[in-house]
Amino acid sequence: MENKFEQPTLRSSRLRRWLGHLWREWIIERKRPIAPAFAKPEPSKWSDAQVTTSWLGHATVLINFFGITILTDPVLFPRVGIRLPGFSIGPKRLIAPALEIDELPKIDIILLSHAHFDHFDLQTLHFFDKDTSVISAPCTRDLLRWTRLRDVTELRWNGRKTLEKAAGRIDIVAFPVKHWGARKQRDTYRGYNGYLLERNGRRILFAGDTALTNSFAKLRERGRIDLAIMSIAAYNPWIRSHCTPEQAIDMANAAGAQFIMPVHHQTFRLSFEPLREPIERFQAALKQTPERIALREIGETFLLPL
Repeated sequence: MENKFEQPTLRSSRLRRWLGHLWREWIIERKRPIAPAFAKPEPSKWSDAQVTTSWLGHATVLINFFGITILTDPVLFPRVGIRLPGFSIGPKRLIAPALEIDELPKIDIILLSHAHFDHFDLQTLHFFDKDTSVISAPCTRDLLRWTRLRDVTELRWNGRKTLEKAAGRIDIVAFPVKHWGARKQRDTYRGYNGYLLERNGRRILFAGDTALTNSFAKLRERGRIDLAIMSIAAYNPWIRSHCTPEQAIDMANAAGAQFIMPVHHQTFRLSFEPLREPIERFQAALKQTPERIALREIGETFLLPL
């Protein structure tokens, strides 16, 4: 059994190791070019009569849900981290976002899973205004006070929000995941969510970041899930708060998901596993049913079968 008195020391050691890694990356990679995305989505050609999704990089997914446009955890700049005048201190992208901010369609809803810098990027969020609704985790609204976003709803676990947009109605439910929400070292009161989206009888699950948890099985009660968007990387050494590719599949299966979209890999170097290992393990785990893999590379687009 883990000694609770040793845990802070272990965490402190990992934190020092990680801060050293970030400092070396900042010095070494300042001049490294950012590779282009594998493909470029064309959302202007997407049909509002269908469900279309595209992975823009990291945990940022663009969704057209029968005419309602949704953006998850938008992060679209070269670096994430602490913002200083003129630059940011933090990890640099390995691969560019599949779409720049000015290439996005009008966004109806932004989903924010938690306040970590690589999911809650204020530099990106500054480009949206009061016409975009935001669904976020508890105790995160204050971080948006200097943006133009005004329609902000914080959802606690099992909380539900129905939004009426020009294209119609969408229901959003927050569900528990196994992660943490602090943006800095001491604001541990901030929440963290996964989300289930429902519209016209179809359902999309956006898990955000999570370690292995049994909370996904309870989502079956809400009906069949068509697509589960699952993070699959940053498990070494952060296994207590990030799942492995195999665990991501297990949780999506527990929820009853038909298709799985693997995200949160290949974009930033946030952990120590080899860059391609997560997607290779993910594909190997689904080698018997590869048709369930919604996409594999940044910029690819997935059209949900009707």
